[in-house]
Amino acid sequence: MTSSLTARITRLAVVAVAALGLAACGINSVPTKEEAAKAQWGTVESAYQRRADLIPNLVETVKAAAGSENQILTNVVEARARATSINITTDDLSNPEEFAKFQAAQNQLTQALGQLRTIVEAYPQLQSQQDFKDLMVALEGAENQVNVERIRYNEKAQDYNTEIRTFPSIMAAKIVYGAKPMEYFKAEEGAKQAPKVDFGGMAGAPSSAAPTN
Repeated sequence: MTSSLTARITRLAVVAVAALGLAACGINSVPTKEEAAKAQWGTVESAYQRRADLIPNLVETVKAAAGSENQILTNVVEARARATSINITTDDLSNPEEFAKFQAAQNQLTQALGQLRTIVEAYPQLQSQQDFKDLMVALEGAENQVNVERIRYNEKAQDYNTEIRTFPSIMAAKIVYGAKPMEYFKAEEGAKQAPKVDFGGMAGAPSSAAPTN
């Protein structure tokens, strides 16, 4: 074996060992887990948007049958406007202040929708409308989906946060990527479940519990 061939083999061996060392230090796993969490965040946003898209038709339907409930309807419309006006990027997932603003606005919309549900039983004519029942079923499904996707995001974020804090991946996280932990969704006190639709006297209407956080 010539000396040049030996030197070439040696260089390749060094490169291979270096590559394995970098992989072991999280050079690949850190961005992989980060992208997984960010992708799940996109799913969370889509779930929230689906809920928001249902609200205008729901408000108009209630207004037609329960126009005297103007304040509650106004609260829902304003809460929706606030919730849809706060958009955070994936970079903000590591920003506690921005993440808290987003979650607070979404929680306020959830509370406003809860107020809207309280007026349903007072309007039998509203409960009897198929369009209204369909909207309420769709809303329940949307809220349950929001809850599911939030849980999945928290799991992905926890996986990423654990990776960047654990040796040896912490080396790549700090030195190569400057990685920061992602924020989690936190359940409000007394909000372990997404609100359930109260169908009152709606015979045969489906109702299902939301997944717990």
